[in-house]
Amino acid sequence: MITLELPNVLCSHNGEKSSVVVDGTCRTVGDALSTLSGRLPGAHNRIMDEQGNVRRHVNVFVNGENIRFLDGLSTPVEGNAIITVIAAVSGG
Repeated sequence: MITLELPNVLCSHNGEKSSVVVDGTCRTVGDALSTLSGRLPGAHNRIMDEQGNVRRHVNVFVNGENIRFLDGLSTPVEGNAIITVIAAVSGG
């Protein structure tokens, strides 16, 4: 079982729920996010850009580790992995 934890700003795309469980057959973060695109296209479009990359202002973690420092979307997910999506906050 793979759980995707969404930031509050994306919960409206998921019936105000902060997490989504995706099929455990997903092998990578990219697979899990692709599965999300079929279930919650609005949330997926806020996470991924038109080229299929994680948007610059979004951080994705697998079990607490940023995928930017791992294998990106090819980062493997196993067992009861938790993928956390965090929207960057900026301003002055």
